[in-house]
Order: sequence, then C-alpha cells, then structure tokens
Amino acid sequence: MTKPIRVAVVGCGYFARFHFDGWSRIPGVELVALADLDPKKRATNAQDFNVPATFETAEAMLDATTCDVLDVATPPPTHAALVRLGLSRGQTVICQKPFCTSFEEAAAIAALAAAEPNRLIVHENFRFEPWYREAKRQLDAGSIGTIYQITFRMRPGDGQGPDAYLARQPYFQRMPRFLVRETAIHFIDTFRFLLGEIDGLYADLRRLNPVIAGEDAGIITFQFASGVRGVFDGNRLSDHPADDRRKTMGEMMIEGSHGTLRLDGYGRLFIRSFAQNDDREIAYFWNDRGYGGDCVYEFQRHVVEHLQNSQPLETSARAYLANLRIEETVYFSHRVRRYVSVEEIDHLRGTHREVGPSHRA
Repeated sequence: MTKPIRVAVVGCGYFARFHFDGWSRIPGVELVALADLDPKKRATNAQDFNVPATFETAEAMLDATTCDVLDVATPPPTHAALVRLGLSRGQTVICQKPFCTSFEEAAAIAALAAAEPNRLIVHENFRFEPWYREAKRQLDAGSIGTIYQITFRMRPGDGQGPDAYLARQPYFQRMPRFLVRETAIHFIDTFRFLLGEIDGLYADLRRLNPVIAGEDAGIITFQFASGVRGVFDGNRLSDHPADDRRKTMGEMMIEGSHGTLRLDGYGRLFIRSFAQNDDREIAYFWNDRGYGGDCVYEFQRHVVEHLQNSQPLETSARAYLANLRIEETVYFSHRVRRYVSVEEIDHLRGTHREVGPSHRA
C-alpha cells in the first residue's frame, strides 16, 4: 500500500483556501500542518480543513512536523527564503506564482534544485483549467486544421474605482508590475501549453485606474516558433458575459484552416467549421467547483501522480523560467516600443537597468 503524501502549507491568505480545499480532497494526501502569522487565519483554516497542527512560522512547523511536500502559498517577497528552507529540509517544494520577485531571483532559486529539478515546482494552475485541457485535445486531434492564430481577451471587470481589488487581494494595488506579472503570466504559460514556444513579441501596456501602482491593461502580440501568431488583449476594468467573470477571466478564439475553436465566459467550448455560419458546442466534463473549474485541485492531483507514479511533471521551476523570460521581454518591449526577440532578453537584461513599465496614457 502506498504511503500517504504528507503536505504542510505555509500561508493562509485568500488563495490558500483553494490550496487547502484541493489537498483535502485528493486520495493519498494527508494535510499535516499549516503556518501563518495570523492566529485567526490559522485557526479558521485548521478547523475548516481538519489540519491537526498549526504554527506561527514555517521554521517552527518544519522543526515539529514530518512532511513530504511544503506548499508555499505566500507573497513573492517570502518565496526565496521559504523555498531554501524547504529544500534544505529535504521536502519537495511547491511555490505559488508570481514565482519570487524577479527573473534573477527565480533563476537563482531554481538552481538550488538543479540536481533534482522536480523537487521544486511552481503552482501554475491555469493550464489545468478543464477548458484548456480539452482545447489541447482538440488541437492535437487536428479539429481545426493548421493553426493560424490564438487570441485571448481578458475582461474580469474587477479593476474599476478606488476600491479595486481591496476586498480580495489588496496588495494588487501596490504591485509596480501588475497585469502581466500577476495575471498575464498565466496566459503566457497557457499559450505555450497549447501552441508551443514563443520566439518574440511586441507589448503596449497601460495603467487605466490611477489608484493602482502597476499596469492594468495592455495588448501583447506573440510570434510562436511554429509561425502561429498570438494576441493577448487584457483590460481588468472591462468585463465579458459570464455568471462569474473570474471563471475564465475572458474569451478565447483559436483560428485554423478547418475552422475556429472558441471559449466563452461560462467555460463552454465551441467549434465552427470553415465556411459555415453555425458553431457546435463541444461536450466535455468538468467540475464547476473552487477556482477556475477546480484547476487548483487538478494541478495538485497532477503533482501527486508525479510523486506516486513518476508521471512527467509540467511545471518544474526550471521549466517555468521560460515564462519569466517572456515576462521580462514583455516589459522591455513596452519600454523600448518595439518588437523584441525572446533570445535578446538575456543581453538586454545585462545592458539595461531593469525598471517597471512607464504607463502611457
């Protein structure tokens, strides 16, 4: 009989509750401890998810607890120290995104696991949203033929006014890099999951809500190695048709020689064949629970299957650095107002001082 995977979680903020919920439902996983500086959050999450031990700090938790996995669900400035701690204690470490505070810090932390790269995993869950898993199946099956372009219009409608983000994640207002670093990074990873590597891009970013520090709108055009073009059109102030506008965060269209694949705000996928006016809905199963079609649970289940059965891991920290290189390329392209090859970014980072985007009106 396989021994249970013992998981300890550090962080009890807004999104950590999705972590606790997912772990609590996976067979073969035992939630053994949690840590957070806030005693009320510790008590609430321990009670809600039957976690037997709570601690103020991760150090105290790991001193007193035997675990296989340390799940880091805290803000980026804490990531480096917590990852170092977990790796030094022999755990597999899962770290929430945005991963660390910069590409350089993330690369240095990923290097700590160079001998065993799968011991350090980034919690990147959008690619595990069920509509993207089904879209990938459709593309791999050739359902719309040769792919020409992918477009995603991100429209969560949560960024208007002086109270934007305060009820859920107030630190959003203070992030000097916001739309791309916090949210579009998910779609960079998803675009790569669906259509392969990205060679270069052009980015034009904006700050529309003056109460926040970073950009909250922007258009990025991607050039894929395959020749496919991609467009990410993000605006957190505008919305789209959906009962829950954070479910898909917007609408996607993938165009090909045989037709078009479309995602709407309800998680529904449609195919319209070339030269036809009507589309048909694709029937597929997904669990309308938790966040984003239960993608946190699906990501965690993927990690468990890797640990138990050596299933190939999709989001090791080493592999995730490719997303962060593209993120750096986005911000540099915005600054210099031109197309930038991803291959240029290492040179550009060495010859230009790294700064956040200037927000042109």
